[in-house]
Amino acid sequence: MTAMPTPTNADGIDASVTNEPTWFQTHFIGCMEMFADAKTAAEYFDAHQGWFIRCAHPMKAKPIGANGYALTIGKFGSFGYQVEPKIGLHLLPQDEGVYRIETIPVPNYTPPGYEVDFKAVQTLVEIPFEPSEELAADGSTLPSKMTRVEWQLDLKVGVCFPQFIKKLPEAVIQKTGDRILAQIVKLVSNRLTYKVQEDFHTSQGEATLKLFKKHWQQTKGRGVCEQVNPPL
Repeated sequence: MTAMPTPTNADGIDASVTNEPTWFQTHFIGCMEMFADAKTAAEYFDAHQGWFIRCAHPMKAKPIGANGYALTIGKFGSFGYQVEPKIGLHLLPQDEGVYRIETIPVPNYTPPGYEVDFKAVQTLVEIPFEPSEELAADGSTLPSKMTRVEWQLDLKVGVCFPQFIKKLPEAVIQKTGDRILAQIVKLVSNRLTYKVQEDFHTSQGEATLKLFKKHWQQTKGRGVCEQVNPPL
């Protein structure tokens, strides 16, 4: 039997891929503030077919059935190795104000050398609206209630690296992978959170959109996304 040649890249480096993935994980919590009661916020989230793909841009999103999406996040990598993650997300129907998102397979697609385990929980919490002095002095009509969309994310990613990456110290690979994964979550979460809030408040009228933007300028998006360890 003739031995198969070892794959190499343009520099002659061993580019064959390992069979066993190296796992990275990260855990985040965050909050979106909606200037409306919980019923109004829930109606918006229940109708995600009308806004998810638009708000996900510049990420590419395509529907999978009635409540799922195939999401292409972009290219990320280190040590000369890149992946362009595409994951399937299932947005489960709400259960008394609680929304869950989990990983589902993308039809006719096999991830090239990686696996993703995405688990998120979003809870709608209606509270009295207590405006800052600046907002209260604005003279605009303010809502009596607002909704906090409190969320938790547990994300695990397994990557089958080329042999030349596996030759690096395991601790270096682990630390770098965990750091990159956290950076991706922060980037995607901050961008998506703002766009969803902007879209929601636009749907509630010009005055509500103005209130949101003024509040965002004051808070600078604090509390939108925070890494926690260990997981909650």
